[in-house]
Amino acid sequence: MIWREATRSEIYAYYDQEFPEYTDQLPGFITATGPKEFGLSFRDRHPIRKDERPDRDFIRRATWRTDSSGERIAQHFDGFEEVRSFIQAPARNDPFGDSEYALADPGLLVKSDPVSAGVYYGLDNWERPWVLAVDIDAKDIAIARADRELKDVEIDSHDDDRSRNEVLLTESGIQATAPAGYPYAFEDLKRTIEYGFETRDIFETEFDADDTMVVYSGQGVHVYLLDDDPEHDYDESSREVLNDLLIERYEIPIDPVVTADRSRLLRVPYSLHAEVCRVVQPIDSSAFDPRTEARPQFLE
Repeated sequence: MIWREATRSEIYAYYDQEFPEYTDQLPGFITATGPKEFGLSFRDRHPIRKDERPDRDFIRRATWRTDSSGERIAQHFDGFEEVRSFIQAPARNDPFGDSEYALADPGLLVKSDPVSAGVYYGLDNWERPWVLAVDIDAKDIAIARADRELKDVEIDSHDDDRSRNEVLLTESGIQATAPAGYPYAFEDLKRTIEYGFETRDIFETEFDADDTMVVYSGQGVHVYLLDDDPEHDYDESSREVLNDLLIERYEIPIDPVVTADRSRLLRVPYSLHAEVCRVVQPIDSSAFDPRTEARPQFLE
């Protein structure tokens, strides 16, 4: 079973040949001007034009240029085709091209143009409080399972949680289970997807939500509540209440920071999760199997 990082050429080919086929299927809240910003991650750091500033492995690019008062004055992307061009060749098509904070021109460097290891958009909970997203990650499911399996075993680790989690995953055997080398097993990913649909059902029954969506995110799921009725304008306090409801009453292992963080970025649906060679996408059933149903064409 192939579960590996995409190569540089595969990433480029995906955004050149496959991603355009999905443009018409993007959710309505993701357009060239819809989210406040897009974000890209790189495997290797790339310099920016401003002198004596560190190279970047993650950048955010606003969809609008604003004046000193915050008023929008011009679009940075004139249609989603320009967004795609930016994703495909970030340094050559940087919308901040006239800024000293733009990515350095690869034509003037020894190193090549970076490729997008991850593509993200801003949730914009200030301007679009009706976009509510919950994140459930397979690695968190795996760590909780390892903790239960080793509850009677003394774990010798450093003080920080990350070191303890690594020991848990190793001692439980999860780290060596398929997909080997990842901090979860396929059974954890399957359970994550099931939790996603349980959360969607809660949104529909408890909140009378009409517009919901479960998105396979590559190594977990994002669950959306998207009703734009004013009663679903969720401020910071109501998002914290929602977190408590899901975690305490329903025992859904969400990441509460994602729900409440108003500046959070999430993966763009139909982008490529390059760490596992799988297409991020909305899904309709908990029976969805990303091993076979989320394969990009370059694997076939």
